Amino acid sequence: MFEHESYDGHEQVVHVQDAASGLKAIIALHSTALGPAGGGCRLWHYEDPGKALTDALRLSRGMSYKNALAGLQMGGGKAVILGPVPDDRRQAVFEAFGDAVNRLGGRYVTAEDVGVGVSDMKMVGARTKFVSGLSEEGGVGGDPSPYTARGVRLAMEAVALHVLGARSLEGVRVAVQGLGGVGANLCRELSERGAKLIVADINQQRVERICDEFRAERAEAETILFSEVDILAPCALGGVMTEASVPKVRARAVVGGANNQLLNAAAGQMLFDRQITYAPDYLVNAGGIIMVAAEYFGTHSQAGVLADVERIFDRTCQVLLSSRKTGAPPHLIADHMAAKVIETARQAEPGRPAVSRAENFV
Repeated sequence: MFEHESYDGHEQVVHVQDAASGLKAIIALHSTALGPAGGGCRLWHYEDPGKALTDALRLSRGMSYKNALAGLQMGGGKAVILGPVPDDRRQAVFEAFGDAVNRLGGRYVTAEDVGVGVSDMKMVGARTKFVSGLSEEGGVGGDPSPYTARGVRLAMEAVALHVLGARSLEGVRVAVQGLGGVGANLCRELSERGAKLIVADINQQRVERICDEFRAERAEAETILFSEVDILAPCALGGVMTEASVPKVRARAVVGGANNQLLNAAAGQMLFDRQITYAPDYLVNAGGIIMVAAEYFGTHSQAGVLADVERIFDRTCQVLLSSRKTGAPPHLIADHMAAKVIETARQAEPGRPAVSRAENFV
């Protein structure tokens, strides 16, 4: 595992198997320098189990950087449950997962991610206290996707200002790939601000609902990435910006809710070379984890959470301005900023090894 291409000095990687429930999962802790490793749990059917490990490693690193840039007292972690999980085994699987989280003793705090909902987290919460995304007491908690979507919309407003020269999203053409929790909420945010929507999802019922509700234009799931729009918003799974797909992208900017949108660094460089602005995913989609952290630590009211999410606009502006000033791609600017926050925290704990291989720039 130490030779895995996505291994980045991760502190701990746990493979979980529970025969009684049928649970098979991987929990990856990238860094706890800033606090407990916070990050969601996703449920996905991996035809190749090796891709589950790749996901856990890459997503947990992204969470370290996301939480660092968001100013949270959390490190980065992620869990993946290997599906499919039959409906009649779902409770047993998530309770067993809760037991696995509990055995980590608070080093990892879990929450919802792709394929996992509030009801699943409540099952996890029956077995461990190291979980968030459960309730809405005091207006904070529950489904984090509306907060994620709000952060993505704010980042789009920053991109509209700095790239499109627009002071609002009125009339801006946005293609949204994926209409799950984040994508659907993003469509609402954008529609309310006058954006023109093009949407696609593999679930046609979702497409019909969004088109009816927001007068969106329908696109094919296989080709929406190549729509001629102002902003492309990948909001499904990651790895969609590749060396094969980037040459066909016709948007002026890529700003989406999906994690790990860049398959590799080369894809990010290709976007930059084509003068397509890429707003780093872990910078713009931090709204959900901001809410999750507030619920877990009990630190904020809803107003406080929303105020923290609003800061995504300023941070996106900062990254874009720094990119323009230095000539470095935005994803490397953000990597450097996040790695610096983590390393500063690590230096306060002598003896902890550096974990980041983020590239430096001048």
